[in-house]
This record gives sequence, C-alpha cells and structure tokens, in this order.
Amino acid sequence: MISRLSERVMITCAVTGNHMRPDQHPRLPVTPKEIADSALEAGEAGAAIVHVHVRDPHTGRPSMEIGLYHRVVEHIRAGNPQLIINLTTRPGGRFVPSQFDPKTAAAGTTLLPPEKRVEHIVMLRPDLCTLDLNTMNAGQEVVINTPYSISRMAEIIRAAGVRPELELFDTGDIALCRDLLEQNVLEGPILCSLVMGVRYGMQASPEALLHARNNLPADSVWTACGVGRSAFPMVAQSVLAGGNIRVGLEDAVYIESGVLAPSNAAMVRKARGIAQALGAAIVTPEEARERLDLPVRPAGSPVPLRRQI
Repeated sequence: MISRLSERVMITCAVTGNHMRPDQHPRLPVTPKEIADSALEAGEAGAAIVHVHVRDPHTGRPSMEIGLYHRVVEHIRAGNPQLIINLTTRPGGRFVPSQFDPKTAAAGTTLLPPEKRVEHIVMLRPDLCTLDLNTMNAGQEVVINTPYSISRMAEIIRAAGVRPELELFDTGDIALCRDLLEQNVLEGPILCSLVMGVRYGMQASPEALLHARNNLPADSVWTACGVGRSAFPMVAQSVLAGGNIRVGLEDAVYIESGVLAPSNAAMVRKARGIAQALGAAIVTPEEARERLDLPVRPAGSPVPLRRQI
C-alpha cells in the first residue's frame, strides 16, 4: 500500500448512532445528558468532532425529536464551546417495502420530505451536519437519497450557514458527489467520510479504501471509518492513506475481541494511540476549527424553527 501518512489527524467520535441497541452495550448513551456527557468525555480524550444522533430516553430507540437535539447541543456547547458538533440528518431516509405490495410502505418506513430531515439543522445551527449520498440495500430495507432530496437538503444546510459532511458508502456515491459539485449544488473543498464495512457498501479493505480515496476530488478533507470489527483496523488504514479517523459506539461496541468498550472516550484514546504510534499528531478542536474555517457557536437561544427556508 502506497502511504500518504496523515501527519495531523482529526478524530471524530460517533457517540450513539442509529443502529446499536442498549441490549448490545449496557453503557450506550441514551438520554440527552448521557449523550452530551459522553461527547464531552470524548473531547477530553482527544476527539475534535462529535457526531450526534438522539434517542428516546424511555425506550432507547432512535428519535428525531428536535427538543432532544436541542438539549444535547446546548449541553455540549456549555461544557466545551470549541468541540465541533456534527448532527446527523440520516433519519427520514428508510423505506421498508410491504411483503405483498412492494410499492407500499411497511412498518419501519421513515421517509420524510427533505425539509423535515433538516429542521433541526435550521433551528440549532450545528458546526457540521451529515449529508448522505447513498441509495442502497440495508438488510430488508432500502435507504433512499435521491438527487433531488440531496440537492434540497444541501440548499437548506447552506442557507443555515452549516457545513455538510458527506457520507459516502460506495463508489457510486463519489460519482454523484462529483456531479453535484459540477452543478454547484455542493461547494468544494468537500468534507466527507468514507464509510467502510457496511454489508452492501464498500468493504473494509486497503484496496477498497485506496480506490475510493483516489476517486475523491483532490482537495477533499476526508475520513475513513469502519463498522464492527473493522473499526480499529480502519483507523490505521485511514491514517496511512492520508485521512482522518472516526470511532465510537455508533460504529462498534468492542474495543478488542470479546471486550466491550468501557466508553466512547476509551475508544478515542485507543484510536489516538494507534495514530500516534504511526507518527501522526492529533488535532485539537481549536486547530480543527481553523482548518475547517468554523466559527464558535456559543450556547444560547436557537434560531426560530418556522423561519422561511
């Protein structure tokens, strides 16, 4: 593998996610305070960016309630205003076809208009938010992100003054990214994550990573992350290939074979050690803000939700 060692690495911690269940990890952050506290601990351990989903505090299931996002964001900003907050916009893109009539949505379908998927972004104005470019199989479900939906979300995100972080699950997503750049739907240089190891997307191998990296626009700021058992191997592969790194309980629950991770912070510390052992320095939140040209957004009242967009 040809090395482009990343000498200065930003660490993202994906705190709780959408798919992990509390029965898979007893310390999975669920309540707004648990999620925010875990994000702050990850920052103390070396993360510059925290990627945030929210959950129903009573059931532990994924939620899209704006009030939950608000509580998490305000708690993080109050505790560490330099820590970069990246909110998800992924919920609202799943279609579950009915067994007897595949054009009819079955239970579990979450498809929403693009405007609804970014309401919390308009209201809370995080530093970053994800923008998924994938349409792909996910078990018996289908994730749907059409070019129109992506373009409309990108328009609203830009109007809110938030920078999108593109989530790329396969090489076709990279081709779509290039088209959207040519159409001025997206602005370069892009910030993106190569998501490796999802069953029907790019597999977590050095060959797949290098192929994806080599197809990105040359000025891209990118991270490669792996799910499950590929989480920590992908830390090393991303650093060696010139990228940044991401770990957290959204992506994996084990810190080593058969050992549940004590916390998100512990996963960040392990990733930090891997990167430093390879010769990379870890970027602070302040340095990451300068690199990404992000202003500090202090805790305070949110932007009115029903403003014209």
